Amino acid sequence: MENNNKECRFCGEQLSQSFADLGMTPLANSIIKPENLHKMESFYPLHAYVCSSCFLVQLEEFESPDHIFSDYSYFSSYSESWLAHARKYTEHMTSKFELGRKSQVIEIASNDGYLLQYFQENGICVLGVEPAANVAQVAQEAGIPTVVKFFGTDTAKELAGKGGEADLLLGNNVLAHVPNLNDFVAGMRILLKPTGVITMEFPHLLRLFIENQFDTIYHEHFSYFSFITVEKIFKHHGLVLFDVEELPTHGGSLRIYGRHEADTTKPVTDRVHSLKQKEIDFGLMKPETYDAFAEQVRETKRKLLEFLIQAKRENKHVVGYGAAAKGNTLLNYCGILSDFIDYTVDLSPHKQNQYLPGTHIPIYSPDKIFETKPDYLLILPWNLREEIMNQMGKIREWGGKFAVPIPEIKVYE
Repeated sequence: MENNNKECRFCGEQLSQSFADLGMTPLANSIIKPENLHKMESFYPLHAYVCSSCFLVQLEEFESPDHIFSDYSYFSSYSESWLAHARKYTEHMTSKFELGRKSQVIEIASNDGYLLQYFQENGICVLGVEPAANVAQVAQEAGIPTVVKFFGTDTAKELAGKGGEADLLLGNNVLAHVPNLNDFVAGMRILLKPTGVITMEFPHLLRLFIENQFDTIYHEHFSYFSFITVEKIFKHHGLVLFDVEELPTHGGSLRIYGRHEADTTKPVTDRVHSLKQKEIDFGLMKPETYDAFAEQVRETKRKLLEFLIQAKRENKHVVGYGAAAKGNTLLNYCGILSDFIDYTVDLSPHKQNQYLPGTHIPIYSPDKIFETKPDYLLILPWNLREEIMNQMGKIREWGGKFAVPIPEIKVYE
């Protein structure tokens, strides 16, 4: 499909090459309250394109970040594995960069203070920048200093002007949520001390290909990054990516390390060179690689629907686990409603007793599973598969099984 009126949000080139067209869907985190169940929902095209110049995979901006994130339903503290990841990160950064009581750590999109609390416990000065007022309030009530703002050059200048430059400036799973990439990265340069370090974590485009993670495409994610592309973006703004780590989180993420160009104390590591070569060898710099992904997505949809149709014909009951954004992309793209899935559950009380967007599948507490004893538990946040299977292991007592939809449907006893 041609799209000749859209420009790449980084380099400005015209976007014409399709990557994945997932049809019309609602915003993936727009959980529906019971009183709004019969009101009209807004659906938007969920169509990802790839820039033929810089190879940034991206969506169009149909809703402003202010609309999407000002009142947000995702709270990081409800995932035990994510909290463990955050604690490990703080220990690693504190040791690696010798952070102490005179250091300043600033987190962009700090959510409910899930990560900064661990730096604060060690006496390190912290500041969160979080646009969602309802989420920021939870952090503030826990004693985590948090400003309610979207991050960019204006916010960076304001904070830096108050002497708030960062020794460590971090952002976990925020870079993909930014429509104005250039303003965001330019802001990081402003807020970073001359010898400070930036770390950013985000899902790796290479893993999206390899693991068929098309359900991580949703409107709240404006961009999808390879290392080669994100390096270009940072370099354009005077920042050097001097190191990178490949992480298992969110199905396979990158943690990039950035510094000012003038900071020669941090040489570029071999890991940077080897990862760039891995991406080149896979074909991420070739347009034809992106062309092949669409059919792979369609086949995954067919296999999942075949599984659910067969289960229903055998009078099996299927329920979901999780009200995560990726699950909503999957369910809406595949047209899976309550005729296939009786209900879903989620640990977050902020989502319970409400409904999934688009599909209107009800959300309950995980206790509901032990009341109804379903035959299959479909794990929608597949990146937390092990955590959920351990948590819900008792379903095996009545012969219940786990089903994981990505990279393709698979059943676990």
